[in-house]
Amino acid sequence: MGALDEGHYNVELENTLKLCCNELGREEEPEIEGAVRILLQGLGEDINREGIKKTPLRVAKALRHGTRGYRLNVKDIVQGALFPEAGLDNCKVGHAGGAGGLVIVRDLDLFSYCESCLLPFQVKCHVGYVPSGQRVVGLSKLSRVADVFAKRLQDPQRLADEICSALQHVIKPAGVGVTLHCRHIHFPTLESMFLDSAPEGWTKLLVSSGSGVFEDEDAIIWSEFLSLLKLRDFIADKSREKNSINYWCQSRASPMSKISSTPGTVNHGMVSAVTSILKSLGEDPLRKELIDTPARFVKWLMNFQICNLDMKLKAWAANDSVALRSNGDVKLNTEIHSEVNLPLWSQCEHHLLPFYGVVHIGYFCAKGVIPLRKALVQSIVHFYGFKLQVQERLTRQIAETVAPLVGGDIIVVAEASHTCMVSRGIEKFGSSTATVAVLGRFSSDPKARALFLESLPSTNNF
Repeated sequence: MGALDEGHYNVELENTLKLCCNELGREEEPEIEGAVRILLQGLGEDINREGIKKTPLRVAKALRHGTRGYRLNVKDIVQGALFPEAGLDNCKVGHAGGAGGLVIVRDLDLFSYCESCLLPFQVKCHVGYVPSGQRVVGLSKLSRVADVFAKRLQDPQRLADEICSALQHVIKPAGVGVTLHCRHIHFPTLESMFLDSAPEGWTKLLVSSGSGVFEDEDAIIWSEFLSLLKLRDFIADKSREKNSINYWCQSRASPMSKISSTPGTVNHGMVSAVTSILKSLGEDPLRKELIDTPARFVKWLMNFQICNLDMKLKAWAANDSVALRSNGDVKLNTEIHSEVNLPLWSQCEHHLLPFYGVVHIGYFCAKGVIPLRKALVQSIVHFYGFKLQVQERLTRQIAETVAPLVGGDIIVVAEASHTCMVSRGIEKFGSSTATVAVLGRFSSDPKARALFLESLPSTNNF
């Protein structure tokens, strides 16, 4: 091989490797990782701690996966998946059956990242179209096209509009209809949790978009589409929720002017780090919908900063333990006292993504002895929840803190759903994790454990 050919070969090889790295999301991950380290340090974390040493890499990979739609092209997906089908003509009648029959793919599970706060939200997507020009598309392509736009920083209505517009453009049907059921986690602040022990956990929104024969919201085709989806009340629900669309993301309820004017509220180094993440993902941080997003994300993330609440927690515990121990920790003639469905909110330290659920606590309490106040137990759950956590550790910490207050015998069950199970490639919608910690008598008495576990609610409140 000549010198010129070798040089040309090396350039081609370098370009190929660069392309592969771009496709795998590796080229700019070091920049994202550096930004995540700044965020962790801003929370007061030790970035060399074993549990979070690899968090920057994991977060970078999750963000790359969750925004891969920026690097995908709809035409490339649909090309080659358009098939001729005799009998489907460009006719204006017969769309509800016969020639030009309505085609629906429903219950597509998607997730996206909210452009206002960078938290993931879940989507149940339904797509319908009326074929035209003797042309139909492979059904799996409808799901893949929807996912292209979901895997970007999004707003529900724009997501519906972009899916609808893209399908109309590449398939060229008589019309496309899209409906989305969106659920955004409504993550409370630590302060609000102490004021409201059971805050609303989700914001729900129904949106739709139509083109062609679906463009008129009052068209008969919409009624037929929604009837087949068993969503006859969709239009009424959607109309009722129009007034609440501005409350879709809780971060919008906090005007950034107030945040910016409060000294010490926003760590500007952390804000700059989030801005660099947006650039690395291929977004324009100056896009009007994203201008305040870095500050909003940092404000939310600071709920999990390391702070010294130990003295306050010990004071609460001391006040309640006097009442419980006043009868000398009598263990005879005792019964299991339960506190169930205590709300749990926390943040996964591996991916910086929220998880949420409920905690159930059981302990032996002698008759005539006043049990611990529910407010105290809930406060302990909040105390450990509002930190970077793993569920197993959180469950154990709750048990070890409450145990001395109740004589040492305790069982704690935490049930939670993790957004990282959806938004980093696993995409297991509806899955949940249960963890158990037992101390004292509950660790050696299987009958006591079984009695408590059998008493737990059969349905979860999360």
